[in-house]
Amino acid sequence: MNIFLWIVQAVLAVMFAMAGVMKTTQPKDKLVENLPWVADFSAGTVRFIGIVECAGALGLILPAATGIATVLTPLAAVGLGIAMLLAATYHARKKVFPAIGLNAVLLILAVLVAWGRFGPYNF
Repeated sequence: MNIFLWIVQAVLAVMFAMAGVMKTTQPKDKLVENLPWVADFSAGTVRFIGIVECAGALGLILPAATGIATVLTPLAAVGLGIAMLLAATYHARKKVFPAIGLNAVLLILAVLVAWGRFGPYNF
């Protein structure tokens, strides 16, 4: 189970890092082409979301890999899970139901990591 959790952590970290880097480095006008929801938020909010995703991605891997403050790994998973819950809520309000599927999958994976790392498979 520990290996499985590491794999899930790595997959989540890669996905959130890619999304976060995209949101922090590309201009809002370019992001709107691929992410229509960006039009509803200010550029600062979109950058903040990107920074949160990058920080969460680092938090999933670095504390566990270094053995320093390992409690940050499940906390990062909780934070990313909350972000996905908020994203799914936004998409539900806008009736963009296909986007909710990805949010739900990422939420489930984040909850799995939080459960495993807070519970029986902690470091």
